[in-house]
Amino acid sequence: MKKKHSYKAGGKMIEREYNYIPVRYIIALFITLLEVLAIIGIVVALCIFVPYFYIAVWLTEIGCVIQIISSSDNPEYKIPWLLFVLILPIVGFMLYFLFYSRTLSKKYIRRLKKVYEENYPAQTMQNLSALQAENSSAYNQAKLLCSLSQGNLFSNTAQTYFPLGEDMWERLLVDLRNAKRFIYMEYFIIEEGVFWNSILEILKKKAQQGLDVRVVFDDIGCMSTLAGNYAKQLGKFGIQATPFARLKGQANGEFNNRSHRKITVIDGKIGYTGGVNIADEYVNKRVRFGHWKDTAIRLEGVAVYELTKLFLIDFGLNIKTLRKNPPKEILYPESGMSAQGYVLPFGDGPRPIYARRVAQTLLVDMLANAKRYVYMMTPYLIIDNDMCLAIENCALKGVDVRIIVPHIPDKKLVFEMTKSFYERLMKAGVKIYEYERGFVHAKCYLVDGEIAMLGTINLDYRSLVHHFENGVWMYKTKCLSDIKQDMENTFQESIYIQPNTVKNNFIRRFLRSIVRIFAPML
Repeated sequence: MKKKHSYKAGGKMIEREYNYIPVRYIIALFITLLEVLAIIGIVVALCIFVPYFYIAVWLTEIGCVIQIISSSDNPEYKIPWLLFVLILPIVGFMLYFLFYSRTLSKKYIRRLKKVYEENYPAQTMQNLSALQAENSSAYNQAKLLCSLSQGNLFSNTAQTYFPLGEDMWERLLVDLRNAKRFIYMEYFIIEEGVFWNSILEILKKKAQQGLDVRVVFDDIGCMSTLAGNYAKQLGKFGIQATPFARLKGQANGEFNNRSHRKITVIDGKIGYTGGVNIADEYVNKRVRFGHWKDTAIRLEGVAVYELTKLFLIDFGLNIKTLRKNPPKEILYPESGMSAQGYVLPFGDGPRPIYARRVAQTLLVDMLANAKRYVYMMTPYLIIDNDMCLAIENCALKGVDVRIIVPHIPDKKLVFEMTKSFYERLMKAGVKIYEYERGFVHAKCYLVDGEIAMLGTINLDYRSLVHHFENGVWMYKTKCLSDIKQDMENTFQESIYIQPNTVKNNFIRRFLRSIVRIFAPML
């Protein structure tokens, strides 16, 4: 299916024809729906025609309720599933079995082990010891994050902070042109346009020159932006490409656990991450929701090893046939870079790949250890009680807590859910700002000018529970002053929401309450 779309870029109107919900996705969704209906239909038929089968169904429903209540999941995630199971007999617990948790096939587990065997050698202990001698609180936080994410703490890694996507774009093109050995890119959204086309032209040339060029894009994230066979199209140019969690029409968590990661690795020496996807609105070449405010970071040095590892895991787990990677000395080259501070890139994702919630645990700890201020930028503010309490407690102890969210939303329902937290947080002393110029897509968190976390992680259930994400934790790095300056500039471009202006009538409050019950599943 094709759809034409016109937009303004560089003072000119550009018309583009793109694939809108390609047939492959429609077939996958249709097959999944048929599978779900068939499974539920069989169980209903057995209840009707097999004597006393309903007793087994009743016992199964009780077992589901007990399992949900006794699980270690967050209470906010349990509530909607309990409602489904109790209110919708048969349908409820069948959906629970199909979609509640992610399961891994034996093939997936074998590949995961193989990829980890090819990992770079850990070098964390020396850096942790040095950090412990300098700051025990930062040491504890770094050690916690290493344990949660199976990552490593690095030093001697230079950082460049980009306050806008277009700033990153300019530097990225230079680095791509200078690539000598390989280019790896993974993004939630890739869309044909000025931004992607400028990158693709370089990737084609580099692939022709014999470089190892690989691309991963999320299958659902690119559902309406790329053709269903886009990986094959890139293959014709010598680019190894694969969609992440390709939709196959299976009734399982394939719809739920997407790759929201944004990673570029060049020669194992330079890495990019942040909130910027590869589409024209992210660099303000296309106007959708006013001015698009995003952030990114460029790393140069040994910390890039972790971004390489994360990419290779996602690429290796999604291609049909596992391919041999370049030697370790190419993937993880030695670096003579010297830079101040500590850097810890990390991955996050659903169970059982990650045993605990990496980003949420980190953010709670950052809030708990803040002494002077915490500045946050996030496009969405849809949080569970634990996160809400962490933010409130931080403000109640006298810390200056400020949160920047969009003024022009990309999703009106989600924005209403974001606003539903204003009143509660404000009562604890949290200051809310709305970016007046447009839409904030940045995911940036700064504590006391000493610690920051920047990456792909929003303050919502999708990021904190369901998606595969990545971020960079930093302590006393050179770029922290740039992050602080950008935060302060953004406050000046934002509307401070006065507590006495937040008014919620009964109908709005009721609708928000209903939506928030099912927020963990959205």
